[in-house]
Amino acid sequence: MSNEHSPPDIPRPDGLDLGPFVGLRYAPQSVDLGRVLAPPYDVIDAAARDRLLALEPHNVVRLTLPDDGPGYSSATRLLAQWRADGVLAPERSSAVYVYEQTVDGHVQRGLVGALGLTPAEDGIVLPHENTMAGPVADRLALTAATRANLEPIFLVYDGGGEATRAVGAADEQPPIADAADPDGGRHRLWAISDPAELAAIAEDLAPRRAVIADGHHRYATYLQYQRDQHAAGAGAGPWDRGLAFLVDAGSFGPQVHAIHRVVPGLPVDRAVDLAAAAFRVTPIENVARLAAAASTGPAFVISDGERHWLLTDPDPDALAAALPADRSDAWRSLHVSVAHGLLFSQVWHLEDREGIVDFVHDEPTALAQAAASGGTAVLLAPTPVAAVAAVAAAGERMPRKSTLFVPKPATGMVIRAFADQPVRSG
Repeated sequence: MSNEHSPPDIPRPDGLDLGPFVGLRYAPQSVDLGRVLAPPYDVIDAAARDRLLALEPHNVVRLTLPDDGPGYSSATRLLAQWRADGVLAPERSSAVYVYEQTVDGHVQRGLVGALGLTPAEDGIVLPHENTMAGPVADRLALTAATRANLEPIFLVYDGGGEATRAVGAADEQPPIADAADPDGGRHRLWAISDPAELAAIAEDLAPRRAVIADGHHRYATYLQYQRDQHAAGAGAGPWDRGLAFLVDAGSFGPQVHAIHRVVPGLPVDRAVDLAAAAFRVTPIENVARLAAAASTGPAFVISDGERHWLLTDPDPDALAAALPADRSDAWRSLHVSVAHGLLFSQVWHLEDREGIVDFVHDEPTALAQAAASGGTAVLLAPTPVAAVAAVAAAGERMPRKSTLFVPKPATGMVIRAFADQPVRSG
């Protein structure tokens, strides 16, 4: 994400600002809502896209991952056609929405609104990962073509005030949408349009800050599109905000999962021998021992899929030498920082790139890949939300693929089309 300061004519809120907007939603008489929802675009491969399209030809993936690639004229045509056909219809008034997901018994609920955009250096919306130019350019082309925020970014914050109360009380009223997806997840939506309640939520959020849990490239796209519009002389407009899902991490918050590593070219016996120079290495029967070990300090499990070793108590001198001295204590204490800085780089002498160090979202797959490749799986414990926030607050970025917030908000519950928004930026 760019660290450049914005030109002085670009409006910037002085606090966390999640305002109402006119939502564009699937018409219930036109489609089965559960069959037109999709995961975020960046976790959908070609096979998954085909499965989504087989569910329903109006699945939102036709907008977020169009057939024609950059240029995205098909998404522009489809969005207009679906509106003309009544498949998508704008709400009659602005609202902040409460969105609830229930996935595998876990309930996550938060606010969906139009987020006032601020660069990272303002310390209000905090990234914890770096971005790459390619995905930003891709999403920028889609935004310019459709003139819409098709899917929200995902933010977490430390709440407890009026916004949290409003989220918790949402189910005292019937939802305006209630859908079950084919994977068994449930999605419910409520609208908050009362001016007094919106004002109370805004007042509560203003002094707070939020961390981007998912959607760093989309947020960078929001900022770039805003800069482009102002540079073109468009002035204030709907591009001064972006669609966001804001969740109080302490109330109806997400689950945080680890992202594991697999080193296919490193046999586990060699990995164990080298690790003993910088860690206490203990053979274990059950990888579940990782959770307790990681609660007291950096700890990892390495495995060939059948045999497992617990790595703990990194050598203090080796650790100090491996981690950059100019990084914050929050960054240096991350277990994933220790894994990459000490274990992968200094102990195993690995180049940190895909093909050498691969990333896997679940433990069974990591173990299976290690067994299949004759390599080594490295299992990590989840990074606490508080640790992610501390690194972000220090203005730093975590090592890539550090943590996974789940569930990710589904795309298609509500879209923010620029043409539907009131002619004002505030």
